[in-house]
Amino acid sequence: MTETPDPAVPQLDAEALRARKRRNLWLGLALAGFVVLVMITTVIRLNTGIGVSERM
Repeated sequence: MTETPDPAVPQLDAEALRARKRRNLWLGLALAGFVVLVMITTVIRLNTGIGVSERM
């Protein structure tokens, strides 16, 4: 059985694939930067005790 390409899915040329790859790279880097920012903020808040005494 061979599958026929779905006409609703556009076929991308090489330039569009490169653009998609570049966008995905930047989105991944932005997401990783956000995760690092949240991690640093959490570590600083835990070390300084900000917000900890109010919950105990």
